[in-house]
Amino acid sequence: NWGRLGGEAKNLLPYLGPNKMRDCFCTINLDQEEVYRTQVVEKSLSPFFSEEFYFEIPRTFQYLSFYVYDKNVLQRDLRIGKVAIKKEDLCNHSGKETWFSLQPVDSNSEVQGKVHLELKLNELITENGTVCQQLVVHIMACHGLPLINGQSCDPYATVSLVGPSRDDSFLSSCRKKIFKNFLSSSYTRKSQFQVEEEDIEKLEIRIDLWNNGNLVQDIFLGEIKVPVNVLRNDSSHQAWYLLQPRDNGNKSSKTDDLGSLRLNICYTEDYVLPSEYYGPLKTLLLKSPDVQPISASAAYILGEICRDKNDAVLPLVRLLLHHDKLVPFATAVAELDLKDTQDANTIFRGNSLATRCLDEMMKIVGGHYLKVTLKPILDEICESSKSCEIDPIKLKEGDNVENNKENLRYYVDKLFSTIVKSSMSCPTVMCDTFYSLRQMATQRFPNDPHVQYSAVSSFVFLRFFAVAVVSPHTFHLRPHHPDPQTIRTLTLISKTIQTLGSWGSLSKSKSSFKETFMCEFFKMFQEEGYIIAVKKFLDEISSTETKESSGTSEPVHLKEGEMYKRAQGRTRIGKKNFKKRWFCLTSRELTYHKQPGKDAIYTIPVKNILAVEKLEESSFNKKNMFQVIHMEKPLYVQANNCVEANEWIDVLCRVSRCNQNRLSFYHPSAYLNGNWLCCLETSENALGCQPCTAGVPADIQIDIDEDRETERIYSLFTLSLLKLQKMEEACGTIAVYQGPQKEPDDYSNFVIEDSVTTFKTIQQIKSIIEKLDEPHEKYRKKRSSSAKYGSKENPIVGKAS
Repeated sequence: NWGRLGGEAKNLLPYLGPNKMRDCFCTINLDQEEVYRTQVVEKSLSPFFSEEFYFEIPRTFQYLSFYVYDKNVLQRDLRIGKVAIKKEDLCNHSGKETWFSLQPVDSNSEVQGKVHLELKLNELITENGTVCQQLVVHIMACHGLPLINGQSCDPYATVSLVGPSRDDSFLSSCRKKIFKNFLSSSYTRKSQFQVEEEDIEKLEIRIDLWNNGNLVQDIFLGEIKVPVNVLRNDSSHQAWYLLQPRDNGNKSSKTDDLGSLRLNICYTEDYVLPSEYYGPLKTLLLKSPDVQPISASAAYILGEICRDKNDAVLPLVRLLLHHDKLVPFATAVAELDLKDTQDANTIFRGNSLATRCLDEMMKIVGGHYLKVTLKPILDEICESSKSCEIDPIKLKEGDNVENNKENLRYYVDKLFSTIVKSSMSCPTVMCDTFYSLRQMATQRFPNDPHVQYSAVSSFVFLRFFAVAVVSPHTFHLRPHHPDPQTIRTLTLISKTIQTLGSWGSLSKSKSSFKETFMCEFFKMFQEEGYIIAVKKFLDEISSTETKESSGTSEPVHLKEGEMYKRAQGRTRIGKKNFKKRWFCLTSRELTYHKQPGKDAIYTIPVKNILAVEKLEESSFNKKNMFQVIHMEKPLYVQANNCVEANEWIDVLCRVSRCNQNRLSFYHPSAYLNGNWLCCLETSENALGCQPCTAGVPADIQIDIDEDRETERIYSLFTLSLLKLQKMEEACGTIAVYQGPQKEPDDYSNFVIEDSVTTFKTIQQIKSIIEKLDEPHEKYRKKRSSSAKYGSKENPIVGKAS
């Protein structure tokens, strides 16, 4: 499952006081678990978040939810409202921009998880000799209950029998039976009721789950309602039920009053088949760079027929990059762009398949390059409180515009100097691509001496460095969103840097700024030295000469972030046993630190990692845990949410998969109090009791799973079959019709340079897709028949209050 989203809110409920504005942010949640948080938009009732979050969904869920919060510095952040979309409804909204009305948030509507329930109806002879029915309610287990304040639940249940001839609520004897840290355990107590046979059709069992609050108020976790008549044909009923929200009886404000949230959601669900199924499709796609013309290739056709080119670009770039085919493909499609470019000043400024492919390539391969180049300066900017505002309208009281201008110039100069001296760290794939772009641009505009530079600067300055400066958290250069003042500083720096790059490469005498204050500021940089530095840098990164770079010997930065780790060598279980640490993974080692930028407290060489696996919740009663098994004791780590945990496991597995001595078996639980909790073996060195989940492929490239990417491309072709059919018909029309084209036909929407070659490629695509459809259909039938309604995988959705 994949999701991509971005949005804005409008008409939020204002404050009642004179200051009606709010400081808002939005979170994305899988059920109750937050997986992403936007930046704070200050003083607005219509905040524009304009953020994309692209993530793999690592677990089952009921709702994808979006909460709009009002930021409160001194107290708890206030939830203004929410949008909750059922998983089965996501496909209806995928690929569309939709405005949703915000719904009220209250504790009785926030539920997740499921309950395993058993009902039995026994005949019972009373003391006076009459026969009546005994109803036995057995809560056997729960699964997927929410974390409360970051910790597992301490829940209990109330069981009620409700009907017209009984009291509204009859509480069972297990009303306050509390199970500490209860998430997926067996609930052993049973509730018993005596019922009259004629009332069975009218009665209903209601089970409410609560979290014991100890010194604070108990929290409602959800309820299920089951009619007793499920037993009419059988004396026993057993099934899993999804917990439901309930109406607390309070009249909340009208939903329209809370405002609206605009979302653009892209949700896909793929089933990845074994590798052998993907050979023909993979071969056809990897031949794309060699197809003449490139517009007749399978990869190009995919970009043409997809409703959103971005959907095609991500798997395509990853697959071609994995097989060293991206540079020739990107070069060929960029040449198509150049044919349509009439003005050298607008070269590669559009949003075409070529520019999107290169953007995505730079994101994937340029992460380490950005880190070594920009991160130290961005850290300095984000951690200082220097004001750099130079817009007279936005100046705060007491600000000195000349001081701010000097601060801004200092940062721009420092950043510019670092960038133009960084060519030795630029990845080879980027250099090879820039070289090709430069050659083609010179051929297309032979009379323009500056186009060889602007062809490269339009990517490396405008689409790479400038974007990373203004949005460092997106490129993992900063752990969190910068505050609004810092974002403003970064925006001003980014504007100046991208103009310096293009101005230096075009040798213009005037800047392109619309704002007067920016034009005035930029005059500081209109010196020959900046132009020379830019050209020298662009020459170096678009050269095919072998670099004496330390790029191959330097470790590649892969991932970093804040997590909790369990203290090494301890046996006592408790919250104090887990400490917050900053983790950093490179291609060489995994380290953790007290804070970002501090010296490492602990280091595990990647070559020493023997396995990376999930850790069962029961080990420490904590969710989202995984273990890094290495030469010493296993390192137990808790991520902040399921998406983060999955990403860490994935990248750690990939970077260590080819290690020697990797384990084939592991322990899914921890070693505590003298034995493994999973298999009860007493020896700490006992062989694992479960097979490791990660295979060991012959060759591996970090962070790219070619089967998954090929499956995604198959799904995109399947979704776009109608457009593929239209393109096929257009090829036939072009081949047959010889007269002048008077009216725009269907095929005018497609780039078809060679109708015969394009037609043949489409025939190959259709044939391969049809062959792949068969195993997918078999899987769908198997899945729909294997998950019985009422099973743990397919629980019953009971009625809500």
